[in-house]
Amino acid sequence: MRKFMQRLEHGFSHSRLFSFISKSPNRIAVSSSILAIIAGLFVGFIIMLMFNPLQSIEGFFLIIGGWLLRADILRDLGRWLYTTGPLLMTGLSVGFAFKTGLFNIGATGQYTLGMFVAIWIGFYGGVFGPFHWIVAVLGGMFAGALLGLFNGFLKARFNVHEVITSIMLNYIIMYFVNSSIKQDPIMFDFERGTTRTILESAFLPTIGLRSVFVGSPIDIGIVIAILAAILIWFILYKTTFGFELQATGLNRFAAKYSGINENRSIMLSMMIAGGLAGLGGTFYFLSSGARDIGTFYEPADILIATGFEGIAVALLGMSNPIGIIFSSTFITFIQRGGQYMQGIGIKIEIIEVIIAAILYASAISLIFKEYINRVKLNRQKKQVEDK
Repeated sequence: MRKFMQRLEHGFSHSRLFSFISKSPNRIAVSSSILAIIAGLFVGFIIMLMFNPLQSIEGFFLIIGGWLLRADILRDLGRWLYTTGPLLMTGLSVGFAFKTGLFNIGATGQYTLGMFVAIWIGFYGGVFGPFHWIVAVLGGMFAGALLGLFNGFLKARFNVHEVITSIMLNYIIMYFVNSSIKQDPIMFDFERGTTRTILESAFLPTIGLRSVFVGSPIDIGIVIAILAAILIWFILYKTTFGFELQATGLNRFAAKYSGINENRSIMLSMMIAGGLAGLGGTFYFLSSGARDIGTFYEPADILIATGFEGIAVALLGMSNPIGIIFSSTFITFIQRGGQYMQGIGIKIEIIEVIIAAILYASAISLIFKEYINRVKLNRQKKQVEDK
């Protein structure tokens, strides 16, 4: 077995594929993500063949983009971009924490709290006039940041693992938000069981996007999300502050002895991650919707899935902010296809199966990435020895 693996490694290291992939870390990361996507789609297609063989090919075609041919293209593109914004922010939240050595599994709680504060300001902040929507967005972001900071404080001060605290806070925040909304007759419509429409001044501006994507709920949220991703990329890779955060994540004790305040870095990392997730919550629920009647929240005792889907987005994007832009658009793209797939008798839950398969494949792709790096290192060592 050992000889077989050595032969496999030797053959791969001399292949054209290896030469192309291993030229840069970015190519390795992109190749790993593409393999994860292919693996996830393959698993989904096999399951569709097993349970609905007659419609499986048509359903798979819809998933990979066929839905664009079945409706108003510009309207559906607008809807796709609109749903990408919140997921992009939760993906950024999880990915940023990953880059700094932390696991922010509490993105759904931060998203929910940010949503709640934005909705509350949306109802009671009319005094802010034309700045109403800005205050609502900043309020939701600040709420998510405070929740993330609390997790970071427990990690830095008492060494309580952030996974434990964030999981518990997810449920605490969910029940707090739901009970608070249900007890407010101004916010909650008891007949429909959902929130009412917020003040019009709190709606996110559309900046002319709906004149292009007519009939869609698209607004400025997706633009802010992309700009936030670019800003996070700049902070991580082009600033001393970003270097300190990443260094603390790699080894907090080494960072401490090199003069970095590791406790401060941990708290700031979780605070920024929480703020990003909270911002995502504001984008979805401050939208005026395609018909300008608002977006409604039903306070059911179920955790919002967008926060957990951000984990898959971050893994698929290799925690790189620019990669997360593409991974979030891909995830929402196949989710959009899944909605059309229901029309031919295939359950939309198959999309969740595909996303889960991609999540597992993304984890496996990290092994593939390490394998390529090892082969590359061995190849360089051999070249040095030959010289």
